[in-house]
Amino acid sequence: MATEIRVPTLGESVTEATIGRWMKKEGEAVKIDEPVVELETDKVSVEVPAPAAGILANISAAEGDTVEVNALLGAIDAAGAAASAAPVAAPATSATASGGEEIEVRVPAAGESVTEADIGEWLKKEGDAVALDEPIVSLETDKAAMDVSAPAAGVLKKVVGSQGNTVEVGALLAVIAVGASAAKTNGAAPVATSAPTSAAPASNDLSPAPRRVVAERGLDPSAITGTGKDGRITKADAMAATQNAPTQSRAPAPPKDLGPREERVKMSRLRQTIARRLKEAQDTAAMLTTFNDVDMTAVMDLRKQYKELFDKKHGIKLGFMSFFVKAAVHALKEVPDVNAEIDGTDVIYKNHYDIGVAVGSDKGLVVPVVRDADQKSMADIELEIAELGRRARAGKLTIEEMQGGTFTISNGGIYGSLLSTPILNQPQSGILGMHRIEERPIARNGEVIIRPMMYLALSYDHRIVDGKGAVTFLVRMKENLEDPQRLLLDL
Repeated sequence: MATEIRVPTLGESVTEATIGRWMKKEGEAVKIDEPVVELETDKVSVEVPAPAAGILANISAAEGDTVEVNALLGAIDAAGAAASAAPVAAPATSATASGGEEIEVRVPAAGESVTEADIGEWLKKEGDAVALDEPIVSLETDKAAMDVSAPAAGVLKKVVGSQGNTVEVGALLAVIAVGASAAKTNGAAPVATSAPTSAAPASNDLSPAPRRVVAERGLDPSAITGTGKDGRITKADAMAATQNAPTQSRAPAPPKDLGPREERVKMSRLRQTIARRLKEAQDTAAMLTTFNDVDMTAVMDLRKQYKELFDKKHGIKLGFMSFFVKAAVHALKEVPDVNAEIDGTDVIYKNHYDIGVAVGSDKGLVVPVVRDADQKSMADIELEIAELGRRARAGKLTIEEMQGGTFTISNGGIYGSLLSTPILNQPQSGILGMHRIEERPIARNGEVIIRPMMYLALSYDHRIVDGKGAVTFLVRMKENLEDPQRLLLDL
């Protein structure tokens, strides 16, 4: 009996995906709920699990193909489940007794959008005895370091891959002879690993990924605080130290080969999808942007006055985003067209306020959603945005956390942007662009004074939002931010 594998529902407004890679080949055995294929949308990568155990009988769509929701991906022959469930005995070797079981150790999934890792350090050697759940190798991604533990007790019979090698999720790392002892394998006693010390590592003690960053950026390893296991420096630690380089001593950068003047690199399928969806937004909507500026004096004074008390009570710093989210909700209630969307010849007006907050990550732009923002306090909003941002940068956002937004806020100011025209996040009808705050001279009551000013940009779909509505929205934003007490009084 064949069980079909189909494209799952990918969230509101997401109707198609690109096949990133097949994790199983035709004829291979699969377990129920075991990932068999990875799909990529403009928002996230998702793994499709096997709906039944058996044999992957056929693959209906190839890597790189664009498939719609519910499209057929392949089929599993459930009749092969019994055969696939039975362990395959490895040929007897000198490392194990006849008929002994061998278990493969493979690269585990490291979160959505993470498809490969570097082998940082082998904690065990071939022939070493290993205990159940004992770490045997350290892997490093661009986000974190992690240890891969032994799935069973025995002897590390085979090591695949050297320190510094890049390996994909699911790749073979090692083979463990279950229940064997080190003496049976090579007669050598297990090598004891030295206890971690507090001494700062030299550059040649680092794993390959952070070592390359340290060498290329001329960093001093002793000035970098490691967050990996036993205080090891990860690639992310080295990259973070790069940003703080002016405040720490730097080792002289070694001369390096500048390489070719040009380099051609194929776009990832996820980046291709993002590019296509952004262009579709421009082609579909009658997109227009209008601008205003806001004096941030009142908000900055309020933050300065209450920041310590706010942090002490709620455990989070009082940022700008909670003010902008609250001000946006207030303006959306007055101009409901900006909170609506077009569906064919209908307009859908939303009576809920789910605000998307654009977050940049290594894999591209993602937009997690703060749901029912009108019902949440400033502290709730700050805590939720902080958590969503952390999960976005770690590649751990779920599809549910990024779907259903009614309006989006994008803060290009954190990168130093003075002015921009943000692109709509379809099917939404409006997106607000925040920018950097800088002191500028303005005229007040016949005098020129210096004030911290920010430009605001509202991109909107002119098919549903008129110019009057767009301007009204920005004026309400300006009023609420320049006089935050209006938010408390609902004015």
